[in-house]
Amino acid sequence: MARDQGIISWKELPLGCAILEPGNAKDLRTGDWRSKRPVTDYEKCIKCGMCYIYCPDMCYIPKDDGLFEWNEYYCKGCGICAHECPKDAITMVEEEK
Repeated sequence: MARDQGIISWKELPLGCAILEPGNAKDLRTGDWRSKRPVTDYEKCIKCGMCYIYCPDMCYIPKDDGLFEWNEYYCKGCGICAHECPKDAITMVEEEK
């Protein structure tokens, strides 16, 4: 049924279009297609961890001082961290080339 609609199974994808080995996702820099990146104003940050909790890609890393920094290799720039920050300490800015 799905094949009639032009949709194929993941098993039928051509080589290079899927992650074929377990655990190799760490090798893919998903942040490469980002157009915006988060910038944190640490003066406003209350160390609540909402950025860490809501990030769908687990890009926020807790630091020893209670603050969080983002991982540029995996952040896709979705802006959920900025949206969920209760103190507006995170701003999404255009990625620099």
